Amino acid sequence: MCSRYEAPSVADLASAFGVTLDEPVQRELWPGYIGPFIRASGLADTSDAAAPALVAGAGVFGLLPFWAKDTKLARRTYNARSETVASKPSYRDAWKLARHCIIPARAIYEPDWRTGKPIPTRIERADGQLLGIAGLWDRWRNPDGREVLSFTMLTVSADDHPLMRNFHRPGDERRMVVILPAGAYGDWLHAPAEQSAEFMRQYPADRLVAEAAG
Repeated sequence: MCSRYEAPSVADLASAFGVTLDEPVQRELWPGYIGPFIRASGLADTSDAAAPALVAGAGVFGLLPFWAKDTKLARRTYNARSETVASKPSYRDAWKLARHCIIPARAIYEPDWRTGKPIPTRIERADGQLLGIAGLWDRWRNPDGREVLSFTMLTVSADDHPLMRNFHRPGDERRMVVILPAGAYGDWLHAPAEQSAEFMRQYPADRLVAEAAG
């Protein structure tokens, strides 16, 4: 499970996705923090050829369904298990409505317990490009009536993954976020709900590098 990650700069977002982000976000992300996410604009199929295909937004890291009482729920909804996402109350509406998004990350962090102590480890793409993590987004209104966007990262089992099985506390199930190949970004963002599960795959270990974060 990923509870900490490094968001890209505004310049990196523009280079990788062709989007601009005017809202303030944080670069070091933990549950409840505000980070960038990418979604389909909904305008790409109009007659306006200049309409952007993708838009970047700022949202809470941790999904907030409409019934959330406050943002504290984000501390428990930052990762969604792909095996149960369709039935869990926190995520099922976003899954059913195919509210797909991409969470861009320069790197994610996981604890390496192989020495008996948790060593924070930084994991990034071997080619230096941004990680595009498959996620779900939702809308929530706070007590003042203001709309708040939020997102969660989808995860799959990593028990047999050559790299990601090395992380997390002994005895715990190994999990990893769903990292999308760049060529699948558009397909994921526009996929209908009945095709969502097809994207829930492990990312190849040889395309990732990990090093102790100190």
